[in-house]
Amino acid sequence: MKKKNYILSIVTVYMCYFTHGIQALILSQNKESFFTQWGYTDPKAGAAAVSLAITATGFGKLLSVWAGGVYSDRVGRKKMAVIGGVLYIACFALLLFTKNFYVACAASFIAGVATSGFWDASLYPAVQEATPKYASSALIGIKLFVSISGIIYPIIAVHFANAGSWHINVWIPLIFSVICTILAMIAPFAYDDMMKEKVETRGGEEMSAAELEAREARSKMLVQPSSLTKFITVFYAFLCMVIMYGAQQYTKAFGMTNAGLTEMQAAALTSVYTFGSIIAVIFWAIMMGKLRWNPLKVLFIDSIFTTLALLLVVLIRNVTIIYVAIALLGFFAAGGALQTGLSVRQEFNPGSKGRNTGIYYTWMGLATCFLPFIVSSMTNAVGEMAALNIMMGLLLVAAILATIMTYYLTMQYKKIFGKSALKEN
Repeated sequence: MKKKNYILSIVTVYMCYFTHGIQALILSQNKESFFTQWGYTDPKAGAAAVSLAITATGFGKLLSVWAGGVYSDRVGRKKMAVIGGVLYIACFALLLFTKNFYVACAASFIAGVATSGFWDASLYPAVQEATPKYASSALIGIKLFVSISGIIYPIIAVHFANAGSWHINVWIPLIFSVICTILAMIAPFAYDDMMKEKVETRGGEEMSAAELEAREARSKMLVQPSSLTKFITVFYAFLCMVIMYGAQQYTKAFGMTNAGLTEMQAAALTSVYTFGSIIAVIFWAIMMGKLRWNPLKVLFIDSIFTTLALLLVVLIRNVTIIYVAIALLGFFAAGGALQTGLSVRQEFNPGSKGRNTGIYYTWMGLATCFLPFIVSSMTNAVGEMAALNIMMGLLLVAAILATIMTYYLTMQYKKIFGKSALKEN
């Protein structure tokens, strides 16, 4: 395929995920404003309604991402990106004006479908295809932009809410969604161009450039990966998300209930965790981009140090040690590990990047349903303190499994590709 500049498609991807970072927080950050608009006067009932609306987003993601990945490979990235943008516009418009809780749930479900069924399925592959030489670094850049919006938006939301203009908090992502849609309409996408371009193989066979790229990637394998190897490359998404979700959602509660931290100290754990993840994204992007580290090497290191961080949290209840451990957890578990794992999946199973993304993120979605259910069940059975202790133990088990699995993949990598994943490319 002729060389072409796809910088605008990269900008589109990062703009979309900056907007997604806001969408992920909008209900929780404007909780009271939303449930008041929906007609709730009891704070407890209103908070429960907001939680149900957030759950609807998760269901939208889980039900759509696999099919979205398959369709993305068939119809191209542009159409999926544009439709995702239109659905985001619909979501925020409904949230802005509706006074009905059920309509708000529908809007949240639409947001989940738009995020995973259309954007994840098309934009994750698109950013890899736009810069194949630095595909892994470009991929974890998505995490950076989600994290940046996650830091900026809560501050903006508080400002406008205190000023009595909370609806601006919804107008902001609505306007960004319009911008994302326009960008997706005008940006060129590498995969779409490759689908259109016909090339002739040495044997005289004619196929699209996209099909040829996948065939060439498979030809680099000395042996085909086993079913176990392929399964591990997607099950990693489940383990990684269990750890990330547990750290994101329950760190504050664990600090207060189980480690004797004040509310302010426990709240600061979340900031430390987020800061560690942002530093990690930049660090690993350099290591994989500039120094050409193999993504699998990064995953193996991430898994080892995530295990050590969780050991510190489980075994030592000193405030300073917990802060250090949570910072390490942010760096090694949330610093782009999920996105890097997708790069590994693509390498072990080349071709059909959209389908790979769909399967990978389905396992991730299962984790976001599994962990809250387990924690809720344990809390009802043995109380919050015991439940959080058990949960941290489960996160540690997940980290140990991830370490074993990534080590196994490094051994398989040598057999499949004839070179070590632990050495620079």
